[in-house]
Amino acid sequence: MEALQEWGYIGLFIGSFLAATVVPFSSDILLIGMLLAGAPVAPTVATATAGNWLGGLTSYYVGYLGKWKWIEKWFRVKRETLEKQKSRIDKYGPLLALMTWLPIVGDLFAIALGFYRQPFVRSAVYMLIGKAARFVIWSLFFI
Repeated sequence: MEALQEWGYIGLFIGSFLAATVVPFSSDILLIGMLLAGAPVAPTVATATAGNWLGGLTSYYVGYLGKWKWIEKWFRVKRETLEKQKSRIDKYGPLLALMTWLPIVGDLFAIALGFYRQPFVRSAVYMLIGKAARFVIWSLFFI
């Protein structure tokens, strides 16, 4: 069981990271699987949060770089789609990072925050809060 949990944490981290970047799936399933396997709540939530947060920051960074070739190839986001987010970015700024945990549009928000050069530290903190809250809420079903 110890080896399963150790490898499970590595898989959870990598899966949560990828889910926040280029792979379209939900890291919630990975978190729930670990909790159902008997993994302790705190380290499981921390691992999922860290992976998903770093994945979100990667999306932010790719947006910040502004390389359309990468954004379209790896994130499948068209220029027009990102331009449509400009009004939301202007209205909410880094606060929008609280919503980067949302399926489909969350990655778009992270890319847009970077692309439109929203303050990194505030975006990162709000992103961490939003992603952590998501996993904490799921874990409440297993306490």
